[in-house]
Amino acid sequence: MTIDARPKPGSLEAEQAERRPLWRSLLIHAALIAMCFVMIYPLLWMVSASVRPQDEIFSSASLIPSAIDWGAYWRGWNGLRVSFGTFFLNSFVIAALAVIGNVLACSLTAFAFARLEFFGKRFWFAIMLVTLMLPYQVTLIPQYVLFLKLGWVDTILPLVVPKFLAADAFFIFLMVQFFRGIPRELDEAAMMDGCSAWRIYWKIMLPLSTPVLATAAVFTFIWTWDDFFGPLIYLNDMRQYTVMLGLRTFTDSTGESDFGGLFAMSVASLVPIFLLFLVFQRLLIEGIATTGIKR
Repeated sequence: MTIDARPKPGSLEAEQAERRPLWRSLLIHAALIAMCFVMIYPLLWMVSASVRPQDEIFSSASLIPSAIDWGAYWRGWNGLRVSFGTFFLNSFVIAALAVIGNVLACSLTAFAFARLEFFGKRFWFAIMLVTLMLPYQVTLIPQYVLFLKLGWVDTILPLVVPKFLAADAFFIFLMVQFFRGIPRELDEAAMMDGCSAWRIYWKIMLPLSTPVLATAAVFTFIWTWDDFFGPLIYLNDMRQYTVMLGLRTFTDSTGESDFGGLFAMSVASLVPIFLLFLVFQRLLIEGIATTGIKR
């Protein structure tokens, strides 16, 4: 079944469309296209610079290179002491574990705040919201001292373990708001059938919360993939570097920098995020926009 989105004859929308001059619509669309081009120009320039000859990267602001040179991709992938594929693998492992930890821990915590009754519930929820206002730098030194005493420095554990402890209050708050929009009659019916709180969470809440879970998963993956400061603090061995740390190794203030390889691997690092957004775009928008169930 197709839906005709055109305004009905005689309606207010149709009258406004008839009164709107053609030149005005063309001008609006031209301005929007120009603004979009300005926004994506840096990205287009980076893609163009990744296939330019090394001596022409900064010589022109044009998006069309004088010659196509794919050597920067080979140099970027194999030119370092460690293959860039190792950095990709490390980032995928850390991001995947962070996604699993955040989705499970934050959804379970949000279910407790939204559906269960326990002593000090409002107080602990307020404390959780207060942590949203704390800058990362405030807790950086205490966390580093703790992980150093545990012997976790120079491992991926400081980057992964906190995700399994519901450390991201933003996702807890997002899921609480979504869970509150699910009718409580479903919980009551399940309890009458003998379901425990765990089964209600696992069998009812999670299947109905696909949009918000997908939103948390996508944002967690993007933020973990793009994280530079965390791996910089805790990872020292080059074989454990993530993609962001690997990109930094292309620039050297005391030696020669390979900007062609830097731009080539920067383009390659955007591909997983771009594909992830394309696949989960609908769920991502729905998870952010909705606070209940839409059927």
